Amino acid sequence: MNDLYSSIPDKSISQVKHYLSEWNVQVKIVSKRITKHGDYRKTSSGKHQITINKTSNPYRFLITLIHEIAHHVAFKEYGYRIKPHGKEWKYIFQKLMLPLINPQVFPDQLLSVVARHFKSPKASSDTDFNLVMALSSFDPVQDKTYVFELEEGSNFSIPDGREFVLGKKRVKRYECEEISTRKKYIFSPHAEVYLVEK
Repeated sequence: MNDLYSSIPDKSISQVKHYLSEWNVQVKIVSKRITKHGDYRKTSSGKHQITINKTSNPYRFLITLIHEIAHHVAFKEYGYRIKPHGKEWKYIFQKLMLPLINPQVFPDQLLSVVARHFKSPKASSDTDFNLVMALSSFDPVQDKTYVFELEEGSNFSIPDGREFVLGKKRVKRYECEEISTRKKYIFSPHAEVYLVEK
């Protein structure tokens, strides 16, 4: 558990300890996965397990942890027939985050963005552009390129090596074409990619 508590803001530790002891949830920190920050499941032995990607950003880790705890609590209180990210989960997520949305836990420049997000939290924090960008400012310094920074027609690659051409923006997301297959894919504006020089 020491790894867990060193991964979240100091002032959130007592609240998180309370949640984990109250609901008896196991937390495992795993290598970064591209498709998700964390997940919750009930194991075959009946234990409740959360896995979270290892990250040096304590604020992203905390939000992900509470997101997954909220799944467990929502299923426990309302049963397993509810929608995973339905109104019951949203209510529990808001309720669990409320004691943590304060200036002792989140710095000023992040606090207002977090507070706005939790007026109506989404199934994935990655769909909130403002929250993603605010959180990314607390990542370790590294060269990042986001899809929204590229010009239409730019070539870029993603961590698995596939290359794409940036197409037009459709409302909030960008339609891109995979170079090798000509298939169309939709990318979030804040997806981290690698610019490929032509």
